[in-house]
Amino acid sequence: MAAAAARAVMRAVRVSEFGGPEVLRLRADVPIPAPKDTQVLIKVHACGVNPVETYIRSGNYARKPALPYTPGSDVAGVIESVGERVTAFKKGDRVFTSATLSGGYADYAVAEADTVFPLSDKLNFSQGAAVAIPYFTAYRALFLKGRAKAGESVLIHGASGGVGIAACQIARAYGLKVLGTAGTEEGMNIVLRNGAHQAFNHREANYLDKIKEYTKMQGVNIIIEMLSNVNLAADLHLLSHAGRVMVVGCRGSIEINPRETMNKESSIIGVGRFLETEEERRQCAQVVLEGIEAGWLKPVVGPEYPLQEVARAHEDIIHSSGARGKMVLLP
Repeated sequence: MAAAAARAVMRAVRVSEFGGPEVLRLRADVPIPAPKDTQVLIKVHACGVNPVETYIRSGNYARKPALPYTPGSDVAGVIESVGERVTAFKKGDRVFTSATLSGGYADYAVAEADTVFPLSDKLNFSQGAAVAIPYFTAYRALFLKGRAKAGESVLIHGASGGVGIAACQIARAYGLKVLGTAGTEEGMNIVLRNGAHQAFNHREANYLDKIKEYTKMQGVNIIIEMLSNVNLAADLHLLSHAGRVMVVGCRGSIEINPRETMNKESSIIGVGRFLETEEERRQCAQVVLEGIEAGWLKPVVGPEYPLQEVARAHEDIIHSSGARGKMVLLP
């Protein structure tokens, strides 16, 4: 990398047109970005892959970046340089981010210093790339939007992926009764190892009945929903009185009967990925950093891909048979 740094270019994945995974192109001649006053430049050691990045790439998402762009927002790595007004970090610090300005699927990334956090020695870089988006999303969904309280029950519908595992660990640490679903035996074991009191296989025909039985027909207070276009109508049946479905993931439309919400005075609440306020981000970061120190927050890293296999990563995150931890790219 020394020669490349001298030439001030790096490898980065570039998207020049919206479309399928094939529009992800790894280039070796991308200029290394320079951090402005309040920014830092990070040498990327790992970058998380999130389903939302596939939606943005396809052009079917509300947020369309200007082309060309580099995807990726949750990176872990080492500070390479800092802007003039940055005092919290210095060259050589291990860090993780909740956002980047230049894109994380690259050798280097620039981020605003207030979206960068110190990476504990307890976590490796792949785990560091599995922290910000999954755990911030899970905490916002459970507590900031879902108003979860200790003693309530939560069903994490799709609990073996990055956000699902984060939700299991956080909910368990905060005293909720945690139910999780997964699509494979391996996924169910991951869910149970990461805080769920009970796991269900959402590929079994009668799994919804099993959940109802488990709750003694009382239903659950909160559902964290990763695939609302498939599950939302069923979720409304599973809720308790005044229960709420937190819509974290969606890949299309679904027909529901609004009367179901009247019967139980239940709520459907959307959780946006890019809408967190600075105050919310601070709250999430505090919980996450405390959880890492306390030892209950342990990201589970799933499949890891080299940067040149980014198209396969995007294919697999949507089409693989069952999630098992957080997908990560390794530059």
